[in-house]
Amino acid sequence: MAETQNGVRRKGLRTGFTTGSCAAAAAKAAALALFGAAPAAQVEIVLPNRQHARFNVARTAASGAGMLCAVIKDAGDDPDATHGAEICATVFPADAGVILEGGPGVGRVTRPGLGIEPGEPDITSTPRRMITGAVKEVIAAHGRPGARIVISVPGGEEIAAKTLLGRLGVVGGIGILGTTGIVRPYSTAAFRASITQAIDVALAAGVGEVVLTTGGRSEKFAQGLIALPEVGFVQMGDFVGFAMREAGRKGLRKVTIVGMVGKLSKIADGKKMTHAAGSEVNCAMLAEMARTLGAAPEVVAQIAAANTARHVLDLAAAHGLAGLADLVCRRAAENARSFAGDHPPADGVEVILTDFDGRPIGRARA
Repeated sequence: MAETQNGVRRKGLRTGFTTGSCAAAAAKAAALALFGAAPAAQVEIVLPNRQHARFNVARTAASGAGMLCAVIKDAGDDPDATHGAEICATVFPADAGVILEGGPGVGRVTRPGLGIEPGEPDITSTPRRMITGAVKEVIAAHGRPGARIVISVPGGEEIAAKTLLGRLGVVGGIGILGTTGIVRPYSTAAFRASITQAIDVALAAGVGEVVLTTGGRSEKFAQGLIALPEVGFVQMGDFVGFAMREAGRKGLRKVTIVGMVGKLSKIADGKKMTHAAGSEVNCAMLAEMARTLGAAPEVVAQIAAANTARHVLDLAAAHGLAGLADLVCRRAAENARSFAGDHPPADGVEVILTDFDGRPIGRARA
C-alpha cells in the first residue's frame, strides 16, 4: 500500500518526505506532462526502501520547450526549515540520456568534504538516483530518447539563510537531500548526519580541530572565545557521545566543548545524550563535588536539593566554591575523551563552561 503525501503517524508524530522525494515526484509529473497525455494531479514514486509513495502535484505549467511541475514539501511533524517549500522540476526533451541540473533556489557546493564536487548543485546521490530513475521510467514508457531535468526551489536562498548550509560552503539555496526519502520527526539520524558532514568539511578545509557546542547561543559564545575559521565550529546539539565518537573516528587533533552548566553537568555525569527528556541534571553528583571542595554539610544539602544546575552555580558562588565550575569541566572533559573510543584527539579534549552571558567561568582539559 502506498504512503500518501500527508504521511503516517508513528508514536503520535506524523512522518513527511525529504526534498529528494519531492523533487523526484515533481520530475516524474513534469515528464508525464511533457511526454504523456494530460497533466497528472497526483504521481507515485518508489522510495529507496522500495515503498511506494503518492504526491499531490501543486501546479503544472509550460516552460519554453519543457514542462514544469511543483510539489509542496511536507516534513510531517519535523521542525524542518524546508517544510512548505515548493520543490519544482522542469523537464525538457533531449537527444539521449537523462541530464540533471540545479536551477534557482538549489544550493551550489563551493567547498570539498560534502561528497559533491565544488561547483555542482547540492543534490546528493540518493535524490539523484530517485529523480533520474523516475524520469527514465517515463521516457522508457513513452519511447523517448532522453530528457534534461532542472530542479528549482522558489525562495530557496531565503530558506537556506535559516540553516547552516552557508557554513558548509553551500550557497544560493537549499540542498536536495535524503537517504531514505522519508522525514521522521525530530530525526536523530538527520542531526547525526549533519555533525558528520560538518566535521568532514572542517577536515577538508585543513582545520584539524573543532569546537563542539550544544546550540546557537553557546556557539556564539564560543566564537567570541576561540579563534578558528567558521567551519571549525560544529553544533552537536545533544549528541555529545556521537560527536566525540566521530571526532575520534575521523582523527581530529583536538576538540573543545563549550556550553553552559546544565548540559556540561550532564556530560560530567557520563551522559552521552544530554536531551532533557533523556537525562536529568544530577544535583547529587554536583553536591558530592561541592563536598570534595570543602563545602559545609548544609551547603552540600542545599546543592543536592537545588532546582536546576544554574541554581547550583548560584549556591556555589554564594558560598565561595569557585572551583566547582572547573571540576565540572574536568569531569566532562574526561568523559568526552572516553566517548571518542580507541582514538581520542591527540591534543586532548578541552571543556569551557560559560555563564549565561558568555563569560568563561570554568575550564579544564583531559
